[in-house]
Amino acid sequence: MNDGFNENFDRIDRKLLKALQADAKMSLAQLAERVHLSQAQVHRRVRKLEESGVIRGYAVLADRESLGLGVIAFVGFSLAAEQNRHLRDIERRVDAYDAILEVYAVSGEHDYFIKIVARDLKALSSFLSDELMQIPGVTNVKSTICLEEIKSTTALPIGN
Repeated sequence: MNDGFNENFDRIDRKLLKALQADAKMSLAQLAERVHLSQAQVHRRVRKLEESGVIRGYAVLADRESLGLGVIAFVGFSLAAEQNRHLRDIERRVDAYDAILEVYAVSGEHDYFIKIVARDLKALSSFLSDELMQIPGVTNVKSTICLEEIKSTTALPIGN
């Protein structure tokens, strides 16, 4: 079965990735115990995963509500046809906003889909009207407000 995982990595690599996705602060000793290898072997494998780009980095997952960011919105927008030659400039401008957590170029009704966090609805409205919609060429902005976050994870499906 091909579950999309690179065949250059074995079952032990998968276990390591699952464990690190669940707790990136896990020590080498804990990882070694989890996968039944020596710490040296685990260190070598983790370093290989990092060097190959499978592990892109490590991050702290802060609680947005504890930080006063009570609103999540998903916003689709398009670019005016004449702006296509400035595509990368527009993408850099969008990327520069801390409130935008994710940016995707998509097919369908919009050219881009973004995930935004804001303190409240007023702050979201201000961001959309004073920032996003002021980028030359951004058109057809439509937002959807998240009512409740049911599942939020950064862990990718690794398989067995």
